[in-house]
Amino acid sequence: MDQVHITEVVLRDGLQDEQLTVPTHEKLRLARGLVDAGVRSLEVGSFVSKRRVPRMADTDEVVAALAGTPATIHALVFTERGAELAVAAGARSVRLVVSASDGHSTANAGVPTEEALARLASCVLVLSAAGVAVEASVATAFVCPFDGDTPVSRVVSVVRRLQSMGIGLVHLADTIGAATPGRLRRTVSAVRSACGVELGLHLHNTYGAAAANVWEALGLGIRRFDAALGGIGGCPFAPGASGNIATDDLVHLLHREGIATGIDVAKLAALRDEVAIAVGHRLGSALAAVPAVPAALA
Repeated sequence: MDQVHITEVVLRDGLQDEQLTVPTHEKLRLARGLVDAGVRSLEVGSFVSKRRVPRMADTDEVVAALAGTPATIHALVFTERGAELAVAAGARSVRLVVSASDGHSTANAGVPTEEALARLASCVLVLSAAGVAVEASVATAFVCPFDGDTPVSRVVSVVRRLQSMGIGLVHLADTIGAATPGRLRRTVSAVRSACGVELGLHLHNTYGAAAANVWEALGLGIRRFDAALGGIGGCPFAPGASGNIATDDLVHLLHREGIATGIDVAKLAALRDEVAIAVGHRLGSALAAVPAVPAALA
């Protein structure tokens, strides 16, 4: 049976743009519930400005509290200062983030892409010296809300720079959910031809194409996907960004196609209800709208 690796990002991407602040103890309870459901990779926060992204202000506490959890615990880093904070919190795995487009990079990181890449090189030195595992995510790898379609050559150039820093796993992010299967295929194929890195995908479902993009990606051999329980999430610095592909929908689809994830859909459903209570609104996944999934389809 085929196997797909899912990184659950509800605690970071899912919560960072919500109106309500979820208490640290509730985040930890959800994290442990997700691990119990079979999730083996969790993105739990970001070491960024507490003023700009207040929902992530407790990332150091969350990372420290989850030490020893039987899952890989990731946090995002943009700057050398963030890398130092990650090391101080005891992070063992970090995902560096850079935008392929200057417009989003300036809005998200405060500097154009080239300068952001230079910052990441410094981050790698700090993290590697501390023995922290490093991977990367390329935001706006397909479409930018400020600059429009991202040229494939631009994405290739950014991934090459990340590879030159010694990063072997890169996630291409559809930050505003505007990618199509054809654009995804062209970008992934070009990066694969030019770079020797493993690729994953971070997909949003703004225009309802996330499942189609997953199917296209599977055909291209990609086996790593980010997803957020209930389909919540969005980028505070990307106008028009909407929720991530929902973990519950993604796992259900993969299991129906005979593709293993190691994740228990029934346990996800119970946790999804807890997330809805925590954020104070209904969630956007398709399964959240189904009263009960028939046993034959579970």
